[in-house]
Amino acid sequence: MKIQRTTLVLMLLAILLGGFVYFYEILCKPQHEDVKKKQQQIFSFNEVDVKTLKITTPSETIILERSPESGATKWLMKSPDAVPANDGTVAYLLDLLEKEESERTLTIPASQLSQFGLQQPQATIDITLNNQKTHKLVVGKLNFDNRLVYAQIQDFSNKPNENVEVVLVSKNFENAIKRSLSEWKAVDNNKTTPSPTATATPTNSTPTPTPATPTIKPIPINPTPKPILTNPTPNQ
Repeated sequence: MKIQRTTLVLMLLAILLGGFVYFYEILCKPQHEDVKKKQQQIFSFNEVDVKTLKITTPSETIILERSPESGATKWLMKSPDAVPANDGTVAYLLDLLEKEESERTLTIPASQLSQFGLQQPQATIDITLNNQKTHKLVVGKLNFDNRLVYAQIQDFSNKPNENVEVVLVSKNFENAIKRSLSEWKAVDNNKTTPSPTATATPTNSTPTPTPATPTIKPIPINPTPKPILTNPTPNQ
């Protein structure tokens, strides 16, 4: 009877342990991983939620707005020029803003922001959503191994003397913002390259005179003989 009781206890413990492992692996672990992923993600909005983008660099400010009408272009540049925007360039930046995850988060005093290139940043990206909510990402300098970029998700509730969070994000953000103005504009495929003008073959302005053919007088076949003059008789 003692052996049977011990066996039953061991079986019961095995069932309880198996149930705990199943509960944690199947139910709890995926939920914990989802929470961790959300904590690493820079922003929680989707690309389709973005209405306007404002990219400010030391050299210029570019304002982009989603086109209200479905057409050839999804985005319009409002400043510095009012032209269609390059959808591919805008989509690259939006994809980073939607999906990028921070590699690491640092907590530093606000007075040390300049050490990370965040007092005079490479760029500031202002994001306005369709629901009028706004976000701002400040892009600083590269880290020590030039693989990541220091950035700050700016919170205007922070006071100057409080600690702030600095995130390390992919270097792709630097590639997304360091573009010339022409790269933000749509490519005009209607422009045609002018055909080169054919060069006329030079001609002599003064024509070369054609030599005249000499005129040959015909020789008569039976010429009329000329009369022979006789000496007249002198007067006596």
